[in-house]
Amino acid sequence: MNTVPLKLPRGPVMLDVAGTELDDDERERLCDPLVGGVILFARNFSGSEQLAALTAEIHGLRDPALVIAVDHEGGRVQRFRTDGFTRLPAMRTLGQMWDHDHLAALDAARATGHVLAAELLAHGVDLSFTPVLDLDYGVSRAIGNRAFHRDPQVVATLAQALSAGMAEAGMACVGKHFPGHGFVEADSHHDIPVDDREFEAVWAEDIAPYRHRLGRQLAGVMPAHVIYPRADPAPAGFSAFWLQDVLRKRIGFDGVVFSDDLNMEGAKVAGDILGRAKAAYEAGCDMILVCNRPDLAADLLDRWAPIPNPESLARIAALAPAKPRPSRPADPFALEVHGPYLAARTQVLSIPADVTSGPSMAASTIGDKPRS
Repeated sequence: MNTVPLKLPRGPVMLDVAGTELDDDERERLCDPLVGGVILFARNFSGSEQLAALTAEIHGLRDPALVIAVDHEGGRVQRFRTDGFTRLPAMRTLGQMWDHDHLAALDAARATGHVLAAELLAHGVDLSFTPVLDLDYGVSRAIGNRAFHRDPQVVATLAQALSAGMAEAGMACVGKHFPGHGFVEADSHHDIPVDDREFEAVWAEDIAPYRHRLGRQLAGVMPAHVIYPRADPAPAGFSAFWLQDVLRKRIGFDGVVFSDDLNMEGAKVAGDILGRAKAAYEAGCDMILVCNRPDLAADLLDRWAPIPNPESLARIAALAPAKPRPSRPADPFALEVHGPYLAARTQVLSIPADVTSGPSMAASTIGDKPRS
């Protein structure tokens, strides 16, 4: 196996891998010029040292290194939960804390962000697709307790605290799901959600967190596979109106726009995988996610020949890591003596699982496996 990183700029496609180590087909696929990143899932994790070795190999394939990302929010969407990872609270828990004690909630959100980012970075993961900026209207099956709160100002304030904690640990943040997934009951993983509200209502409520000063701190935004027919007939992730007119021009966002997974049901309105990628890219997505279907990923890499967009490529190039990682895996156990992390983790473990009466997160933490 070639151990010299391939000199190749990052492309606009982010793919997944099947298991806990790469096979030859995956190594070849990840060296395709169209690929710029890898998204990991729970199936890619069997232990701390294994994950560090996997990310080291992925980073070592290319120069600049591929960006490694994960959906690691806390609560029910936390891909790694054992052996070096702390169970993190659902964001709704932080919102419930806010209703009781604003300062305690802000401190807890900042500590949660620090622990989230520090543990991922210690294992070689560069980016988490968080915070969730959707509003908790109490109806969305996809969002539920992933949302901080119903009040957009509370969402923005807590998300900013979470993002500040992530930044302290060295990680950028990606807000999702623009312009908002919380109002619709349908889950875009399985359906094509439709939000019939007028644009002004979405702008005033759901988009408020992106218009908050938090929006200037986001390195990335992920749009929703939701249709807002009173504004545009295309889902937001395929809509130049939402991504260029509203997000780029009206709000002034200049970071990376990541599509949500193009294999979700909500993306299928755009046709086959090539049609979906073209639609997302032409609408304004910088990086296209294709997950859980290596056959479709291979098909896309074979058939797609996008016209390079220098501005988009520059945004992707600016994502960490800018240089290849060391050939050796990251050392997750270095966190064991890192004071700021230990203080933040102690605070996270004291967060009540049920704010009104329940036990602390420590009771539901799947413990740290002893170092072998």
